[in-house]
Amino acid sequence: MAMEELLQTSGYSVVLAESGEAALRRVDEQDFAVILMDARMPGVDGFTTARTIRERERSRSTPIIFLTGAYEDLSSMFRGYEAGAVDYMVKPILPEVLKFKISVFVELYNKNVALTREIAERRRAEEHLRSSEENLRALAGRLQSVREEESTRIAREIHDELGQALTGLKMDLTWVAKKLPPDQKILAAKTESMFNLIDGTIQSVRKIATRLRPEVLDELGLGAAIEWQAREFQKRSGIRCRLSLPAGALALDRERSTAAFRIFQELLTNVARHASATRIDVAMKVDQGILVLEVEDNGKGIDDPARFSAKSLGILGMRERALPFGGSIDIGAARDKGTRVKVSIPLALK
Repeated sequence: MAMEELLQTSGYSVVLAESGEAALRRVDEQDFAVILMDARMPGVDGFTTARTIRERERSRSTPIIFLTGAYEDLSSMFRGYEAGAVDYMVKPILPEVLKFKISVFVELYNKNVALTREIAERRRAEEHLRSSEENLRALAGRLQSVREEESTRIAREIHDELGQALTGLKMDLTWVAKKLPPDQKILAAKTESMFNLIDGTIQSVRKIATRLRPEVLDELGLGAAIEWQAREFQKRSGIRCRLSLPAGALALDRERSTAAFRIFQELLTNVARHASATRIDVAMKVDQGILVLEVEDNGKGIDDPARFSAKSLGILGMRERALPFGGSIDIGAARDKGTRVKVSIPLALK
């Protein structure tokens, strides 16, 4: 009763247990900042109770202080510490000393509760952030897929409808040119100019359709598309391209082929814009079920801040294209000078 009064007047919430069995039931029901226990109790003694408390998951770390007037010899104190107590105080107890010791454990308990709550809140925040990232990545992937589908549709319509219309115009103009009298040299020159204009427009339509969605990618596969794009890049930029591609066609699904091809296009764009290179080496292979595309230039190289900067949208875009398939982009220094990019995308066979 005196102990209860002492602790309650200090502002602590006290839970009483009149036996070892009752104490074990209490520690199974709730958490405590500290347990004060006598060595001699009805039923299960204090030493056995302390050991049992230590064996239970919920109360394993709860501090135990023995307050006793019995077993005052050193062997009893040793038994108390051996049972898992943090202190062994022999009556009569100095109230101020006891209150100080209890205040230390209560403060530690409160800090631990606050830390546990903070960890739980942070974990929830991280899970929410992770979920948001996954949703955004799924949305980005869906937008890319929709964009590719729309580009394919537009390219097909441009190629079919405009191409057919221009071909029809050329046929009609051919008919008109044949009907012109031989002395109509001005009209003949005009029709010749119109032929050239129609031919140029047809070429432009083909280029636009190809930029939107290269037919070679759908018809001949990724290897042929890489080879075609490298030749086109070499013509436009004057940068030599050396290729090492698989001899046979790769059994890739449409999504992975598209992702790898768009990444390759972005790599060529980055080389043309930033590398100041004169040569590019391109190698593609399948290694243990993983498509590996390596592009190495002999330019001025790339520094670490640029590789990981949030402003490097081209690099971020390439990583985002590879991530949905469990792929990765590794950017580093080339063997001599320049930049080496390794794209790895796990395959999903048709």
